[in-house]
Amino acid sequence: MISVGIDAGSATTKAVLVDSKVMVVSKNIIACAICPTGFDFIAAAQKAYEDVIEKAGIEKKDVDNVYSTGYGRNSIEFADKAISEITAHARGVYYLYPDVKGIIDIGGQDSKVISVNNGKVSDFLMNDKCAAGTGKFLEYTARALEVPIDELGSLALAATKPANITSMCTVFAESEVISLRTRGLAKEDIAAGLIESIARRVAVMSRQIGLKENIAFVGGVAKNDGIRKALEKELKLSLFVPQKPQMTGALGAALHDIR
Repeated sequence: MISVGIDAGSATTKAVLVDSKVMVVSKNIIACAICPTGFDFIAAAQKAYEDVIEKAGIEKKDVDNVYSTGYGRNSIEFADKAISEITAHARGVYYLYPDVKGIIDIGGQDSKVISVNNGKVSDFLMNDKCAAGTGKFLEYTARALEVPIDELGSLALAATKPANITSMCTVFAESEVISLRTRGLAKEDIAAGLIESIARRVAVMSRQIGLKENIAFVGGVAKNDGIRKALEKELKLSLFVPQKPQMTGALGAALHDIR
């Protein structure tokens, strides 16, 4: 059985194609694809779907099931079923790390902490009311620092005295960054302060649902080494980070009917 999972995120749309026959002898997925979401969830999902099929070297008629997840999952009309991103991430992470007990997912519009048991969700907390602690927070504050968001993590790692960022509101934090720059603080120290403020917020959420060990860090922000190291420092443990952490939701959706 060939299945495709499509994760329609606020910033990017991801697709993963799996074949249950291949998975009997190998844990490898067949293909994956990613593209910007933009303003049209349907168009982005269609592009990711077509790209992943092309990479797999098959045709649409060969696909048995298409499952959608993520922020825009209900917009993807050609999907056979929409799956909660909480469930999809739990399934995808369990496939990669069967011993994981918890998941931290920081995406573009929200951040989630999930407690899992054998791939099943036992509890979760989600911050989706504001941009604090999300990729959007990093995007706005990186802009205020006038640095590419991809360089924010490495910039933070070069800090000697991280700034004290008091606001977690994106609008106020952006103003605070500008104020700190005016006072002459180094960009590295401001970047470190921003990242540490996110790590503290997510660590508090993690403790609230009892995450203590075997935690995976996923989502696009997990590619940021500065955030990962700040989280590990706050949680006092090492995190599991997949090679492509932004793909676990799409992977979990693709695996929905594969046991």
